[in-house]
Amino acid sequence: MERRRTMKIFSFFAGCGFLDLGFEQNGFDIVFVNEYNPEFMRAYRYAREYMHVNIQEPQCGYYQGDVNDFLNDINMQNNMRQDMQEYRNHGEWVGFIGGPPCPDFSVAGRQRGRDGDNGRLSQSYVDLIIRMHPDFFLFENVKGLWQTKRHRAFYEELKTSLQNAGYKTTERLTNALEFGAPQDRDRILLFGVSQNILHPINYQGNDLNNFNWGQYQQYDLWNIKKEIPWPGTETFQEGKVTQPPEGIPVQLTVQHWFDQNNVTEHPNANDYFKPRAGLAKMQTIDEGDVGRKSYKRIHRWRYSPTAAYGNNEVHLHPYHARRMSAAETLAIQTLPADFILPPDMSLSNMFKTIGNGVPYVLASGIAQTIRDYLNANAIQNVNGNQIYQLIDLSNV
Repeated sequence: MERRRTMKIFSFFAGCGFLDLGFEQNGFDIVFVNEYNPEFMRAYRYAREYMHVNIQEPQCGYYQGDVNDFLNDINMQNNMRQDMQEYRNHGEWVGFIGGPPCPDFSVAGRQRGRDGDNGRLSQSYVDLIIRMHPDFFLFENVKGLWQTKRHRAFYEELKTSLQNAGYKTTERLTNALEFGAPQDRDRILLFGVSQNILHPINYQGNDLNNFNWGQYQQYDLWNIKKEIPWPGTETFQEGKVTQPPEGIPVQLTVQHWFDQNNVTEHPNANDYFKPRAGLAKMQTIDEGDVGRKSYKRIHRWRYSPTAAYGNNEVHLHPYHARRMSAAETLAIQTLPADFILPPDMSLSNMFKTIGNGVPYVLASGIAQTIRDYLNANAIQNVNGNQIYQLIDLSNV
């Protein structure tokens, strides 16, 4: 009987690890973690220490620093290449996952694109993939890189360079709502597999022809946005109790996730900004009024707008005269209830790392899709012999 096996992941731009957690919980081993911000890296390690699941320390360690260090230091490249080959020698596949910082492509950002400090990191990540040539990769970014004309040209250049390096690719603009997150959050996802581990029947030209992005999708986006009778705005009243209206999927509401994560008892429940001024303004904004750029009051019985807190964007609690807490925002990002940020972390860093992350249920759904695809379609090299690997990892 063939042994159950996992796939090894090198994670870049890891933040505090939402994307990684989705892979960790679905049959992958995170063996290397890179993050530039030391506070985000500290939060990554802290959260896993307190979770009620068995998560191993990355075998190849943590690296807090610039991803360009790997492009500029031949010794670092050789060490990583040696680690990757060691896993392959044991019959494992090796993948890279990462979402380079995205403000330069965001509609709410400065729109500096490929020439911005963050925009250039997308090129660096792609260059590193090409240089190290993992067996597969995942590239994640904001929809602005996909939908904005001048950014799309850059994206297409990145994709073409990966294809020219021997990767077959597939892409999708995905909304977190489709996977069960109570949040309207679009992300462009680009997945690639080296043609070295694929039989030719599994791709046409440069495109993977049988990758099912919707395999673990729970909801239809058109139906969610156009057919569901979501409630409108309601006058704000401190502490007001209401019941969910009929005809809505309660699992996609903010209140459902507040309840599921027991946010009032969460260790980060009191971690929210407490401005000296602004209380009077908070009390005038209706529950569900999210049409303005800032001071959006989330509706408890609807899904949230994108949980992003840069550029002075303020999200208000549905029925309390205050801003959203870190615990509540982690719930909207669908993190498990025992995912905790360090109590001494600054509020700015807390909300920045939460807002940068991929919703856990989206990360989990994509990880399962990648797992199933590789399991069914990739060829594994064992002791120099090419064999098809068809192992059921659904229960891993």
